Amino acid sequence: MTSQASETVRELSPQELRDILRRMWEIRLFEDKVYELLGENVIKGASHLYAGEEAVAVGAIAALRPDDLITSTHRGHGHCHARGDSLAETPEDRQEHLNKMMAELCGRATGYCRGRGGSMHIADVEKGNLGATGIVGGNIPVATGAALSMQLQGTDRCVLCFFGDGAANTGNFHEALNAASAWKLPVVYVVENNLYGMSVPFETVSALPDIAARAAAYAMPGVVVDGMDPLAVYEAVAAALERARRGEGPALIECKTYRWYGHSRSDPRAYRTREEEQAWRARDPLRTFAERLLAMGVATPEELADIEARAAAAIEAATAFALASPLPDPAEVEEDVYVLAPPTPAEVAAERQRREQVRTAADLPQKRYWEAIRDALQEEMARDPRVIILGEDVGLYGGAYGATRGLYEAFGPARVRDTPISEALIGGAAVGAAMTGLRPVAEIMYVDFTPLAMDQIANQGAKNRYMFGGKTTVPMVIRTEGGAGRSIAAHHSQSLEALWTHFPGIYVAMPATPYDAKGLLKAAIRDDNPVMFIEHKMLYGTTGPVPEEDYTVPLGVADVKREGSDVTIVSYSRMVLRALEAAEVLAAQGISAEVVDLRTLKPLDLETVVGSVRKTGRLVGVTEAYRTGSFISELFTQVNEVAFDWLDAPMVRVAARDVPVPMAETLEDAAIPSVERIVAAAASICR
Repeated sequence: MTSQASETVRELSPQELRDILRRMWEIRLFEDKVYELLGENVIKGASHLYAGEEAVAVGAIAALRPDDLITSTHRGHGHCHARGDSLAETPEDRQEHLNKMMAELCGRATGYCRGRGGSMHIADVEKGNLGATGIVGGNIPVATGAALSMQLQGTDRCVLCFFGDGAANTGNFHEALNAASAWKLPVVYVVENNLYGMSVPFETVSALPDIAARAAAYAMPGVVVDGMDPLAVYEAVAAALERARRGEGPALIECKTYRWYGHSRSDPRAYRTREEEQAWRARDPLRTFAERLLAMGVATPEELADIEARAAAAIEAATAFALASPLPDPAEVEEDVYVLAPPTPAEVAAERQRREQVRTAADLPQKRYWEAIRDALQEEMARDPRVIILGEDVGLYGGAYGATRGLYEAFGPARVRDTPISEALIGGAAVGAAMTGLRPVAEIMYVDFTPLAMDQIANQGAKNRYMFGGKTTVPMVIRTEGGAGRSIAAHHSQSLEALWTHFPGIYVAMPATPYDAKGLLKAAIRDDNPVMFIEHKMLYGTTGPVPEEDYTVPLGVADVKREGSDVTIVSYSRMVLRALEAAEVLAAQGISAEVVDLRTLKPLDLETVVGSVRKTGRLVGVTEAYRTGSFISELFTQVNEVAFDWLDAPMVRVAARDVPVPMAETLEDAAIPSVERIVAAAASICR
């Protein structure tokens, strides 16, 4: 039975209608209890309550199939409960679900995320809830990527993406809806317009009164529904899902609703009038829907009272469970940041033997750096159908410097997908696709542009596994390139790797040779963690020996590119080649320099660096990044902590000057480390 149901929308049974009321009561009483526990400081931190908006989550999720997916927002308790409860098979399952929700908000080890996500980041990944985000609009590109994954896997599964009116004014909203429409993705965007973004009335920040009207810009349906009526929401979402399953693309559904509480508990709601609040409370979905069920003969007054009483008992039981549960063990604080699969000693030994053979072999094919990248991508795409490529100009034009050349023709536009110029969309789509079964390689043309996707890659991708209690994996690679050398100035020439080494949960690889580029990229694609893979624009044309057989270079294993005894020069990427040139000059001066190529900055092979320092007693670090805050500074700190007694001279940094990279060739050359500067630094500590 549905209100004004279309011919295609399935009618809900009397039991399903009663379940809708029960779920709304459970959400309301759960939120009231959370408000109480926040006031008692039992629940710590921020919590954004969903009371008043229950009809949206419950009505929308009632339209989903068990195998569909959702993404949520920082006001996500209602979504989490509606989804989890809809999949519970027994009363015991339903209670266990509430127990885990309350335990998570109380920061207990028995919570869905083991107490690591709390209110704003609650997730139930095993039930298709890909998680809530504390970043407004942060989940919209992720949902879009998950829908792309469903499409590429040939399923008719859909994604429901919940967000608020504030998120509709972010770039994520526009980037994601544009791509979803262009690709006809099976995603339904549900805007919960509760009239205020924190304290700002929506009408003061939008010339259009209806967010749904924006759908016209993306050639998708835009529908406004009464967000206080669960059946109106159900019907609109069900129709949009059916459309999406037919391959007709996304829809935007705006649910006009109202939150009972402020933005957070500390919000006094001074920006709302008492009359406005009373007018909305008169439309309380719990009361109006109960009256409707009574009028329809679906429930008796006794049954309605019983539903409320059972909901109250369930919330009390969940609260008792949570407060009786243990806090997380501090010894577990570093667990599940990464999917840990360090290379075995045998793998390290085999790779060391292989690279020695490469150095001494005279008959290996010589490959250019970009060809090695292309070959790695081609081999991994042929080996694993889950590997996809997405980014700007990756198709017919072969991406930055042609490294994806020929792959579009070989694997087709579905797996080699040109995207809009939308870095946040690229990063977030990679996260959503990786969480749902694919292994995306996303290209962001320059490392200078990666900060545009920092929220998606760092907050949604890198922190995902830890925040959700170790229950997710995000096997994605972000390919990008950086560095100076082409006189293209400060917005296209930076070395920003230190930014990415700072975030827990993401690896950083920076190969210097074609051999390393191919092996590291293949390893990164096979790894279950996010990897920032940074190439150097001046290396694409360099050549070197590359074995034809399948091989990988383990992440976290440095390479001694040249043996020496007097001074260690540590570097990575293009500066390795300059360090090797400097070593030749130093040798002519009677100084034996050992050159260590880190290859990956995270995981960091500190053991190889320290082993070299113990041999030479001196350390020079070379980086093309700005001197202040460079990764070499971090490396020196770690060396100082474990090998200070082995140093016979101060460690010396050779880094780019602290100026934006200039365009003029003479200035650009002066800004970054030269062979002469490396030689001078090494010689100064060997005297």
